[in-house]
Amino acid sequence: MSLYPLARRVLFSMNPEMAHHVIMTNLDWIVHLGLHKLVTHFPDDDPVEVMGLRFPNTIGLAAGMDKDGERVNAFGGLGFGHVEIGTITPLAQPGNPKPRLFRLIPAEGVINRMGFNNEGVDKVLENLRSADAFRLRGGILGINIGKNAVTPIENALSDYEKCLDKVYDHADYIAINISSPNTKNLRTLQGAGELDHLVKGIVDRRAKLKAERNGKHVPIAVKLAPDLENDEILRCVDTLMENGIDGVIATNTTISRKRVEGLLHAEETGGLSGAPLRERSTEVVRLIAEHVKGEIPIIASGGVMTGPDAVEKLEAGAKLVQLFTGFIYNGPKLVADCVEANAAYRRKLAG
Repeated sequence: MSLYPLARRVLFSMNPEMAHHVIMTNLDWIVHLGLHKLVTHFPDDDPVEVMGLRFPNTIGLAAGMDKDGERVNAFGGLGFGHVEIGTITPLAQPGNPKPRLFRLIPAEGVINRMGFNNEGVDKVLENLRSADAFRLRGGILGINIGKNAVTPIENALSDYEKCLDKVYDHADYIAINISSPNTKNLRTLQGAGELDHLVKGIVDRRAKLKAERNGKHVPIAVKLAPDLENDEILRCVDTLMENGIDGVIATNTTISRKRVEGLLHAEETGGLSGAPLRERSTEVVRLIAEHVKGEIPIIASGGVMTGPDAVEKLEAGAKLVQLFTGFIYNGPKLVADCVEANAAYRRKLAG
């Protein structure tokens, strides 16, 4: 019998934010002492090149789990090929009032309205010593950036530029979060004029940073919401490609409550993740993949609870897959399960 259901029972007896704190506080020594090997094993490499980077495997940790970049090596030790930290903002901020994290256990879902709680970019960069060993052995570090809650939406670009300036030398790739439902008006940045202005500004700033660093190119990916209409999603993707963005992350959490109606906590505001998001998220990946025909890589995030769920994302057209809520419900073994399921699928394709 796996030990994780036992651990989960203990963790699920706590409120979700406390359980997260307990995991994050203890993860380093658990991995350092090898105790995670009681519930999982380290998967073989299955390297894949995406955005000009060599990822050791197709599975990554989605943003939101290690917001402050404190446990990158530990997550790498669980088998993740890439770890995306954040979302981080120029200044530290506490996020939204608690409670702000809710489990929808029968649906294997989570609703969060954390609101970009983080220690601010300067402190997070200090914490990133936690990524050195991971990157040394080929792990890929993504840094997800956003805007401060107090920054007016019309000044959003300046927050993204501040973060970009500071993280440029520390990230393997940078993710732009304009699709969280938990920062007021943030999703309006996906509107036609707003997105064009923001993305142009970000790409111009990168060109400047690149020139100052002898042409060092740090790829940028933009994370989109699943709640946009399909034609709006494709408009966003076209804007990203026209401006030279390197990747698209599909998708963020959803404000839809389809599949969870009537469940305890289903009425809470915030973004829903986990199994109820899987179908729409995969649909968005497929929609984008059919539209872009390989011109821009897709990183899939949303509802991956099993190895076959990860394969489903690759079949839909994704190059990489990220886990978050599935990791909470199914534990570290999910990482190896997904890496190995995707490796088998890719071998079959290469045939």
